[in-house]
Amino acid sequence: MENQQQWRRLRFFFSFKNATILLSFFNLLTLLLLLHRFQNAPITRFPENQQDPAQVRYLMEAKAIRHAMEPLELIKRVKEIQQEAYKELETLVQHKAAKKTAAVDLSKRLQDLRALNDANSKKALEEWQKRKMERARQREMEKNGTISTSQA
Repeated sequence: MENQQQWRRLRFFFSFKNATILLSFFNLLTLLLLLHRFQNAPITRFPENQQDPAQVRYLMEAKAIRHAMEPLELIKRVKEIQQEAYKELETLVQHKAAKKTAAVDLSKRLQDLRALNDANSKKALEEWQKRKMERARQREMEKNGTISTSQA
């Protein structure tokens, strides 16, 4: 009987609920210790507003080296090339516009010439037809005149 009671006590002590509570308590203690350690850790050797002169000199030298390594001439040349390309593009567009207007003018002139030529052609055709009809009448009259003289 006593064995069973001890067994129940141990079973109660090692239940999942108690194990979870124990583990959570352990995690909480670990968290508090870590926070305390980070809170009290020294941030820097020197105060925030003062830096080591050697470190300041090193930073200034690094900045000067970075500035010296910038390809300023190359950057200027690239900008010049871009501006030249833009100007060439503008002139090309202007030339295309001029060519286009010239082509439109030429096509209008051709159309006007065609219309004028069509009118002249029609007039010439009408005159040719009139002459042809006149010749045909004369031939007909000559035939009729020769036939009528030979019959008489």
